[in-house]
Amino acid sequence: MAEPQRPYRWRRLPLRVRLVAGFAIAMLIVLTGAGGFVYLRVRYALDLRLNEDLIAQAGQLTSSVNSGGPPAVTTGTEYQLLDAANQVVAASTGLNGTSLLSSGQLATARTTAVRTDRGPLFPIHADTLRLYAIPVHPVSGSATVAVVALRRDQRDEALRELIGQLALANLAALAIASMVSYRLTRAALAPVERYRTEATRIAGGATGLRLAVPQRTDDEITRLGNTLNQMLAALETALDRERQFVHDASHELRTPLTLISTEIELALRRPRSTAELEETLRNVAGDADRLRELADTLLTVGVQPPPAPGDTVDLGALAVDAAARYPNTHAEQHAPAVAFGDATRLQQVVTNLLDNATRHGTPPITITTGRHSDAAYLRVHDHGPGMDPGFLAHATARFTRADTARSTPGTGLGLAVVEAIITAQHGELRLCANGTHHRVGTHFPTGCDHPDNGTTITVLLPAATASEPAR
Repeated sequence: MAEPQRPYRWRRLPLRVRLVAGFAIAMLIVLTGAGGFVYLRVRYALDLRLNEDLIAQAGQLTSSVNSGGPPAVTTGTEYQLLDAANQVVAASTGLNGTSLLSSGQLATARTTAVRTDRGPLFPIHADTLRLYAIPVHPVSGSATVAVVALRRDQRDEALRELIGQLALANLAALAIASMVSYRLTRAALAPVERYRTEATRIAGGATGLRLAVPQRTDDEITRLGNTLNQMLAALETALDRERQFVHDASHELRTPLTLISTEIELALRRPRSTAELEETLRNVAGDADRLRELADTLLTVGVQPPPAPGDTVDLGALAVDAAARYPNTHAEQHAPAVAFGDATRLQQVVTNLLDNATRHGTPPITITTGRHSDAAYLRVHDHGPGMDPGFLAHATARFTRADTARSTPGTGLGLAVVEAIITAQHGELRLCANGTHHRVGTHFPTGCDHPDNGTTITVLLPAATASEPAR
C-alpha cells in the first residue's frame, strides 16, 4: 500500500528541492560513469603490463623445462610444475606445497594457456597473485603444466588508491555541483516566489497591483511575469466592467420595479373597482413587459456565443425584409453580400440600427449592402443632424445616451447590443458622423464613409464566397 504513495510524496516536495535532487542524481550518474571509465582504463593498462611480464616469464620457464634443464625464471617470479594428478613436481621457494590450480583449470591448461587471479582486490589480502599456466613437454619427468605467478600487490594498491581518489573527487564534485545548482535554482525561482507573494495580496482584495518584473532580463520567468501582468490588467478591466455593468443594470432595473411596486401599493391603499384594478394590472403588465425586455437585452449584451462554423447569411435579403417593416426606409444592394454569421443575431442588429435611426435621426433612412474585398457590409444612413463627435466614441457603451436623446424612449442598450453581436461574429462596427468615426471589433482594410449630414453606421463581416449559399 505504501509503494503507490512514493510519487505523490515526491510531487509534494518543493520544486527547488526536486530540481536540486534531480540534478544531483544526474551528476552522480555522470560522475560514476566517468569514474568507472577511468578505473577500467587504468586497470587495463596495469593488467596489460602484468600480463606481458607473465607471458615473458612463462616462455622462459617452458623453454628451460622442455630442454631438460632446471627451471629458469627472473628473480621475484614464482612458479610451479604440475603433473597430470595436479601434484607439485617442482616449485619456487614460496610456492611449495598445494597446487595453485584447480583440477578443472589443470585440465584446460594441459591443452591451452590459462590466466587467472588468486586473492581478491577487496578486502586487502596477503596472498594476491596473477597466475599464467601453459602446457609443457619435458624430455624427462612427469610435469605436464607450468604455472608462473607474479604478485599483484603494486597493481592492487594502485587500483585501491585510484578508487579512493575517484570517490573523494566525485563526492566533492557532487557536493559543489549540488550547492551551485541549489543557489542557481533559488535565484531562478526567487521571482516566482515574489510573484506568488504579490498574487496572494491581489487575491486578498488589493487592487491596482502588478508583479515586480525585472526590466533588464528577458528570460522565461520575466516573460511569465509580463504575461501575468497583462492577465491581471485584463482581469481588472473585466472586473471594472462587470462592476459598472452591475451598477448600471441595477439602476435601470430599479425604475420598472419601482413603478410596479408603486402601482400595487396604490391599488391596495383603498378598495378599488374592477375597472380600476384592471387598469392597474394593465400598467403592471406593461412595466413587466418593459422589465422583461430590458432583462433580455442585458443578457444579449452580456453573453454572445460565436456563430456556428459555416453559417452564412444574405445581408441584402435582411436589408429588404427590414426596410419593408419601417416607414420612409428603403434598401439598396450594390453587390451580393453573403457573410459568415448567425442570421437571427444579425436580424436583431438590423432591427436595432433601424430603431436607433428612426428615434434619433431624420428620414429617409437608407440600408445599403455590398462587398469590399473580403468583407460584406450593411450600412444604415439617416439624414438627421448626426451624432455629436464627442459622443461618438461612447455611443456603444451600455446605458449611454446622448443629451439630445434623453427625452425619447429607450434604454441606451441598442448600440451596445449591436457591438456585442458584431464582435462575437468576428466583424467590425463603424460609426461615422460629422467628419469623425469610431471603429469597434476586427478592423477590415476598407475606408470609412463620412456623410455630409446624418449618421452612417456600417457593419462589416467576413464575406462568404459566391458558391456558399446563405443559410
